[in-house]
Amino acid sequence: MKKVVILIGNYGSGKTEIALNMAVKAAGEGKRTQVIDLDRINDYFRMSDHVKLLDDKKIDLVSPTFVGAGITQTNMPAAVGSAFAQDWDLVIFDVGGDPAGALSLARYRMDFDTLSPDQLEVYDIVNVRRPMSETAEKILKLKEEMEGFARQTVTGFIHNSNLQTWASADDLREGYAVVKEASELSGIPVVYTTGRQEYLQQFLDDGGWDSRFIGTPMEMVTYMQRSWDTFDGGIVSPIARR
Repeated sequence: MKKVVILIGNYGSGKTEIALNMAVKAAGEGKRTQVIDLDRINDYFRMSDHVKLLDDKKIDLVSPTFVGAGITQTNMPAAVGSAFAQDWDLVIFDVGGDPAGALSLARYRMDFDTLSPDQLEVYDIVNVRRPMSETAEKILKLKEEMEGFARQTVTGFIHNSNLQTWASADDLREGYAVVKEASELSGIPVVYTTGRQEYLQQFLDDGGWDSRFIGTPMEMVTYMQRSWDTFDGGIVSPIARR
């Protein structure tokens, strides 16, 4: 039975990285997999930059930023229709990183309504290192705003606290308490805790956490890594200089 996963979350929460990891894992298990790129907010971390990886894994990509695919903003809705009309095992929607970006989902509400409840999951990706996600209250406020724009209800949290290439187990430790509180206040389960293998395992080995607020550990491969030297005209990040 087809499974559709919608990934929403604050700008910089890691939606595209998680979408890539989910898609590659599913394709490796022999599942027919499609990724729908609805993130019109962030042109720096673009799904279409990894089209060779997706093509090698036989993952179908629908994205208007994929030059040469013939997909534009005008015919994008018809291309997205293939997610519902064709026989996929898993379809992943990577949605824009703010409430306004979530509006892109609303136009497909009738299509989502054709799915049974057990076919659709809406995951809110939380990185407490990003603005507007530092506290449980801020997480829930932003979640409610995005739900209103997207006309979808969040079914699970993905804990993805990190500082990109400077990430450590400390990020997961600090983020765990915040995501746990958000889960307790809302009743929304934590479905995944993510991280690169070394610091995710360190966090898990440390213990002191409640498994109800961990979900399934998801080891991440870093596909979206960028060199600061190629960003913003060659200006190097102050963090990178340290």
